[in-house]
Amino acid sequence: MSSTPRVRRSLSDIQHDYDQGNKTELENLVRAWKGIKELPANDPNSFFTLGGLHGEPFRDQGKTDPNWWGGYCQHGTVLFPSWHRAYLWRLEEALRSIPGCQDVTLPFWDECSDESREKGLPSALTQEFFVLDGKRIENPLRSFVFPKAIVDEVKGTPIIYSKPEGYETVRYPLSGLVGTEADRIATKLHNSRFPNHVQNVKYLNDNISTWLSGKIKIGGKWRGEVFSRFESCLDAPTYTLFSNTTSTAASNASAPAGTHYVSLEEPHNFMHLAVGGFDYPGQGDSSAIPGANGDMGENETAGLDPIFFFHHCFIDYVFWTWQRRQGATDEFSIDAKDPGASYYKPDGVQPPAGAAGLDPNAILGLQTTLDPFVKADGKPFTTADCINIEKQLGYVYGKGSLDAYAQRTKQALFMAGAVQPEGKTLRVSRINRGKIRGSFLISAYATVDGKREYLGTRPILSRWHVEGCMNCQTHLEATATFKLPLNANNTAIDESGIEVEVQTRDTVLKRPSGAGLLASGNAAAATAAPTEVPFKLETF
Repeated sequence: MSSTPRVRRSLSDIQHDYDQGNKTELENLVRAWKGIKELPANDPNSFFTLGGLHGEPFRDQGKTDPNWWGGYCQHGTVLFPSWHRAYLWRLEEALRSIPGCQDVTLPFWDECSDESREKGLPSALTQEFFVLDGKRIENPLRSFVFPKAIVDEVKGTPIIYSKPEGYETVRYPLSGLVGTEADRIATKLHNSRFPNHVQNVKYLNDNISTWLSGKIKIGGKWRGEVFSRFESCLDAPTYTLFSNTTSTAASNASAPAGTHYVSLEEPHNFMHLAVGGFDYPGQGDSSAIPGANGDMGENETAGLDPIFFFHHCFIDYVFWTWQRRQGATDEFSIDAKDPGASYYKPDGVQPPAGAAGLDPNAILGLQTTLDPFVKADGKPFTTADCINIEKQLGYVYGKGSLDAYAQRTKQALFMAGAVQPEGKTLRVSRINRGKIRGSFLISAYATVDGKREYLGTRPILSRWHVEGCMNCQTHLEATATFKLPLNANNTAIDESGIEVEVQTRDTVLKRPSGAGLLASGNAAAATAAPTEVPFKLETF
């Protein structure tokens, strides 16, 4: 490893250099991506191989057996930040293996920058063509054409998410759902409404900008919802709570008044769904472009859209920012008793013995292997091997939008603003991911001082059928908590004015205002027939 760490810069800064005539860095990045995409599909450095490690194509026994892992990705566990850190390192090594690209370093899409909030994506990720070595080529950062078909073969599940050889990944506002004849017909009709690439990029950037700029009222002040989530996760007091949604959901369910933890995984999910086909809630029509279904929006194929790695490079930058803020650049610990450190289901059912090579009794910790990644010496990666990115992995991050928060003395604006009296907490639970096709949003509203007010959204990044992934099966329940505001005179709002919507790919499931389905305190929540309200609400 070189004594001088390489620098992962903001893609916008690299593009600015290119526009000013300093073209080498962006050109070499494009050259490297072009190279790994053109490798044979079975080459270990090919983008098809590496992008497929996240979800499909499933492999080994997991190809057909739903009791095995559907892909390798760690979601809802304490390994979420470290597994993806190792994933980025492996992809970067592949990029650097292309002749002439040995100095290439993966940039990050700075999602919290003013530029992203105002304009959306850097154009290097969306432009249709790129001039490289005097030749006009298709931009390899925009999409990926499958060199082989991906076929859903998991037994006992509908074959929904198969995609043929020659399929090209899509983003909002397009649809990529082509697994069945009915889906192909619907997708062809949907995409025919969006034939203009330039206009589609505008739709995409407008949607991303809306997500990044969308606001909720926190502590009596309007805050950017996604930005405030990134801010808040930086104040998670432990790595366990910072790392994943399972841990924070369990903690928030019993946290004292005024305490609400946000994990890195939550704002991460927002941007997957913004690129992958969901409109920002709370804007009147909750689905301005119904039928949009981009690959980034589902775990099966998210890793096969190049933008995945620029997004996750930012997530790793946030991870490193948290480490610097919390003084955890050389060590941190994992709470072995936390539900995010186990593959057990909430009902106590374990994964089958040997599923995906897993020990069903294992507790996830710093020495748990981050399969399938191995270090340069051929030994398996563990979280302990990638805590300090500079000393252990040989890279650092360049200037980014959250740098000010890397200092422990810098108080996040979100925390500084939340000084007004707190209302109760609304908890939404008993949402069964197994009964919902694909990813979805949980949004809450309330009547405050006679006006309907948007309380926020929790994004759930999921799969089209979680039956095909044991990790998903051990995290079937989706939950969300929302801080309830007070009226202008600091009195509690009328809970009958609370509304919750679950926006799925197919429909919007609602619990309307005045339905009388809330229970307060420790009392058992009232329930309704599944056809009426498919979730439980309670306040505390």
